Amino acid sequence: MEIGEYLAALRKRWYVIVVLAVLGAGIGYQQAQASTPMYRSTAKVFVSLARGDTVADLVQGSTYTRNLVESYVQLTTVPAVLEPVIDELDLPVSAKQLASVVHAEAPLDTMLIEISASSRSAQRASDVANAVANQLSETVESLSPTSADGVASVKITMVGEATPAGVPFSPNTKLLVATGGALGLAIGFAIALAWARLDTKVRGTADLPREPARPLLGLIPHDRSISTEGPRTIIEHPRGALAEAYRRVRANLDFLDSTDPVRAFVVTSTVPREGKSTTSVSLALALADTGRRVLLVDADLRRPAVARICGLEGEVGLTTILARKATLADVRQPWGIEGLDVVTAGRVPPNPTQLIDSAAIAAFLEEAKATYDMVIVDTSPLLAVSDAAVLARRTNGAIVVARARKVDRHHLQEALTTLDTLGAPCLGLVLNGGPRKRRATSYGYMEPRRRPRIPRRADRNGPTDVATETAEVPLVAASAVDVAPAQVAAPAAPAATSPATSPAAPAAAPAHAPSSSDGAGTPAIELPVGPDEPTGRHSHADGGRTSDGDAPADGRDEPVPAGAARVRVNGTPATGAAPDEAPLPHQHTEVEIA
Repeated sequence: MEIGEYLAALRKRWYVIVVLAVLGAGIGYQQAQASTPMYRSTAKVFVSLARGDTVADLVQGSTYTRNLVESYVQLTTVPAVLEPVIDELDLPVSAKQLASVVHAEAPLDTMLIEISASSRSAQRASDVANAVANQLSETVESLSPTSADGVASVKITMVGEATPAGVPFSPNTKLLVATGGALGLAIGFAIALAWARLDTKVRGTADLPREPARPLLGLIPHDRSISTEGPRTIIEHPRGALAEAYRRVRANLDFLDSTDPVRAFVVTSTVPREGKSTTSVSLALALADTGRRVLLVDADLRRPAVARICGLEGEVGLTTILARKATLADVRQPWGIEGLDVVTAGRVPPNPTQLIDSAAIAAFLEEAKATYDMVIVDTSPLLAVSDAAVLARRTNGAIVVARARKVDRHHLQEALTTLDTLGAPCLGLVLNGGPRKRRATSYGYMEPRRRPRIPRRADRNGPTDVATETAEVPLVAASAVDVAPAQVAAPAAPAATSPATSPAAPAAAPAHAPSSSDGAGTPAIELPVGPDEPTGRHSHADGGRTSDGDAPADGRDEPVPAGAARVRVNGTPATGAAPDEAPLPHQHTEVEIA
């Protein structure tokens, strides 16, 4: 693993590191709260000579005393000093136990001795430290040599009396919490890196085999609707992320090799339950959506699934054709959309291997490729049996579906090696069940989340709501749209007659208005939009492009410039019609926009 891979592993499993760090800090805090508070007090004594008449005596005595200071430090914890302290303070401990809580040290190049005592009671700690210091002074005087008049040559004087401590020195809550957090953090780093090393599942495109390199045809995001609605979800939600993912696979497949277009291919996987059958059906729908004739064949003669996914009759199918009891025309079943036929597996045979590797299936595939533009064969997983590799050699190649968090990287590499060993070409990989990317959906290129609002139109009496049944613009075939140069009609004068006489408005059409006929003598009705009229708005129900080149891809309303639109009914320009005289949705309507 490289440094980038280590960093990616730590970033991917950051929650493990955080949880363990917090857990370690919590354990440290709990340990601090469970520990008994301990107090410490320190007394200081000074070691000096009892007397010195000359400078030489003082120098010699100072050197002599400094050499004895370390010995006096060790003398502090001996029973000769501690037993009198136990008797004085009436302590319920032995000299050995008291020595464990008494500590003495001499700072470097000094004649001082610091005597510390610790206890659960702050007052007891200070009493013990003072008592040990006093007793050490008495013991040293009794052990030191004396002069001719009986005075000890070394004298220990109390220079700093011990006082009760205000706060305990143990436990150190901050130190324990920091230590526990650091240990948890280190353990978290170790577990995250070990997890990355031991985790061999394919979780993203970076986990796909690199040697030899295989083209990635597409990444199918994880979508719960595929398990409830099945592959039909790409028909019912054509602008969804799932449908767009299969269109990307289709586009990559079309441009895989421009010199030798793919006409037939096998869809397989490494192990079962990776979604190869669902991918086969969905890819067949995506290919048939382009107007091609597509045949989907279920060649998994051990565990067929296409009939169950599509809800088709599965008693007759491929095995019936291979047994020469029916033909392709007899067993194919139209499904989904126009141009897509399905051949189910039929009854499970006792000898699937012999049927897959037979001349009958080779003849069937040749007939299918001659009849259809594209043939998709769903077959068994590669590591289970060799059916996929055999069929891949009879077609343009195999597409291997890899399920994220399901297939092992080593198993996927072994499956691809199997194809290479048998001489079957691998067209590419499809990563199924990958994470959903929201870069496109957040910008509104996928399925719209809000209903398009109903446009409003203003009349001469003030703005009024357009009726719901007339708010939607009927879809017009591409052949029915006539784009012509703009011819703006003069604004119609306000009608002075009653609504009953409004049908006579067509007679007031200007002389220069163009007239046309659809061959049946239909009178022309023109609906001009004058420059003084308020600008209307219309909604693109199909999210398509307007004739001026603007493309509201998300289905939003688009302003229509005043005086730039003219509606022609049945090929005839219309003039002066009232809003309630608009053509019915079932009429053939041509929209001319300048």
